[in-house]
Amino acid sequence: MRRRTTLSMTAAAALALAALAAAPAQAAPADKAQVLASFTQTSATSSNAFQDARNDQSRWSAYGFDWSTDYCSDSPDNPFGFPFKLSCARHDFGYRNYKAAGQFSANKARLDSALYEDLKRVCTAYSGAKKTSCNATAWTYYEAVKNLGS
Repeated sequence: MRRRTTLSMTAAAALALAALAAAPAQAAPADKAQVLASFTQTSATSSNAFQDARNDQSRWSAYGFDWSTDYCSDSPDNPFGFPFKLSCARHDFGYRNYKAAGQFSANKARLDSALYEDLKRVCTAYSGAKKTSCNATAWTYYEAVKNLGS
């Protein structure tokens, strides 16, 4: 009798473990696509919302976003002293998360445009020739991601 009880308990434990292994991970909130879209628009409001969220990632942990970044990839993060690093981080966020969602192709053009708008906002801190140089560098970064980004 004791052997039968032990076998029954072992079988029950195995079934419970199999059920846990087969159970899907907790699903992301239903509004994940809307939140992702809100963080990747071309507006300053969207950019600011993303930066706030990036600074408080734990608040967004249920969404399972990929916050990783290599910033401006193989290009300088601060070319000629222009601080493009955070703009590139938001661009990486869009690329990584839309790829994970299987929606990259449908959103790439907007993500690249959002990068360009972010970079131009960086350039508003300058004037004269420095601003012209910043805007030209921003255009170069935009053209690179538009034509080579994947």
